[in-house]
Amino acid sequence: MDEITEGVSKMNVAEFQKKNRIQVSNTKKPLFFYVNLTKRYMQQYNEVELSALGMAISTVVSIAEILKNNGFAVEKKIMTSTVEIKDDSRGRPVQKAKIEIVLGKTANFDELMAAAHEDGENGNGDD
Repeated sequence: MDEITEGVSKMNVAEFQKKNRIQVSNTKKPLFFYVNLTKRYMQQYNEVELSALGMAISTVVSIAEILKNNGFAVEKKIMTSTVEIKDDSRGRPVQKAKIEIVLGKTANFDELMAAAHEDGENGNGDD
């Protein structure tokens, strides 16, 4: 019984670590959807991990740069790697570049968010 309890507690830790991850696609949502989502995640978790494969890497870099340049985020860690993805159309695995960028709140993040809220920013990118 102890083994099961230990396994479940490890699983909960792993799940918690992934709650602040945003997997970015360059085809599913517009850039500012991810910028605003990242801000909301930082409000909730204080830091966020942006992750992308292949062609979406430039989108993740753009999100991070927008948030850094506007004073919302600081870069904590950047990791790059190559992952093997099974390509059904070719029937064999293909190598894809992967990036993970961890962003944290700046000291004045909350002030900036409050000021943006007062300016009538509705957070959906339709401003």
